[in-house]
Amino acid sequence: MSLLKKRGKRIKKKDASLVFQFVFTRLFGTWLLLFTPFHLSFLVSTEWQLDTFQAHFISTYGLMTLLISLVLTGGCAFVYYHYRYDHLKQIIHRQKLSKMILENGWYETKQVAKESFFKDIPSDKAKEKISHFPKMYYRFEKGLLYIQAEITLGKFQEPLLNLETKLESGLYCELVSKELHDSYVEYVLFYDMIANRISIDEVVAQDGSLKLMESFYWEYDKLPHMLIAGGTGGGKSYFILTLIEALLKTDAKLYILDPKNADLADLSAVMPDVYYKKEDMTACIDQFYEDMMTRNEEMKTMPNYKTGENYAYLGLPARFLIFDEYTSFMEMIGKESVKVMSKLKQIVMLGRQSGFFLILACQRPDAKYLGDGIRDNFNFRVALGRMSELGFGMVFGSDVQKQFFLKPIKGRGYVDKGDSVISEFYTPLVPKEHDFLQTIETLAKVKQTSS
Repeated sequence: MSLLKKRGKRIKKKDASLVFQFVFTRLFGTWLLLFTPFHLSFLVSTEWQLDTFQAHFISTYGLMTLLISLVLTGGCAFVYYHYRYDHLKQIIHRQKLSKMILENGWYETKQVAKESFFKDIPSDKAKEKISHFPKMYYRFEKGLLYIQAEITLGKFQEPLLNLETKLESGLYCELVSKELHDSYVEYVLFYDMIANRISIDEVVAQDGSLKLMESFYWEYDKLPHMLIAGGTGGGKSYFILTLIEALLKTDAKLYILDPKNADLADLSAVMPDVYYKKEDMTACIDQFYEDMMTRNEEMKTMPNYKTGENYAYLGLPARFLIFDEYTSFMEMIGKESVKVMSKLKQIVMLGRQSGFFLILACQRPDAKYLGDGIRDNFNFRVALGRMSELGFGMVFGSDVQKQFFLKPIKGRGYVDKGDSVISEFYTPLVPKEHDFLQTIETLAKVKQTSS
């Protein structure tokens, strides 16, 4: 019983008209419930004669009560739509899933004899009847859709194992995970992703995890290093400033590089370790690398060191190198880029254990400056704003089977949080009156005082 409850509602053939069934039965039932009390005494006391019945209901009183009950029914429908819209969407989803199975022919039929008008005379006609309708279950819980499809090694196994594209576009949801269990596959999708968007005040870094949306985190202790791509106007700068503001509230130490001397460079007036000159940025990368290697050695000599545990277990603070316009910097330094790439490769490969993390941002992650497997070691990848198919391929991989849709919403994009599942993403909302410089200055002063 608990397994059935966990799986959710079974998708059936009759669900292909579920919306009509639901709307008709609920509206008719509500209208009948509201209309009947006006005529209850008449229905109880009067003999059921056609002329009396017609005279009563076609009278002024009958027509007025009909109009009142219809208006009240419409009001109930409006209230239901306003407060129970999610439930209505679930009804629509179940109907779509049933139609998907029927229209794709993912069911088996058999020929059955059609009854003749005279039942004792056998009919030579036959009709098709569905003999097997695949077991599919639908469940909505805490903003997530759980869709389970039974796998029986039948002829429809392949399409049922690869439903993500159909589910995302058909249900207008975003795939969060896909897991293959014993005898069934489970798809988990985010419903109404924009409703899971949070404000900048709700962005909290705690226990090696940074909250970016409702029920959505960057677990940098487990999946280190973030790659951010996006063109002008996509919300990339605001997103990076949001990350900086949230990380300043922890004991982490931040290093910020901005080769274009733009938004992030302005932070040099309110906090330390902000660089925009070529020599200073190169020296910062070298120092960050050396500090990482030194900590790796020192951790092993600590009395409470334990194999398999990371920097947090030893009470050490995390360090973040936040690097904006990375490709511009690499083009700026020319031949020295080989040396820098070598250092960055070591950081992304060895930084997790010692707590040295890289947040790298660029307009497009060109393989020229992210070669030798560096890009593959960025476990959390974000693409913001308008990007071409080639750009998305550079971020998530050219072999990704994903339909990307563009919406004119600043701060919207796609994310892969390390499980190779690409989902729609919205950066935290920043109010117009929010002053990053002032807030970051206050946080930096508090941090310096406490240290």
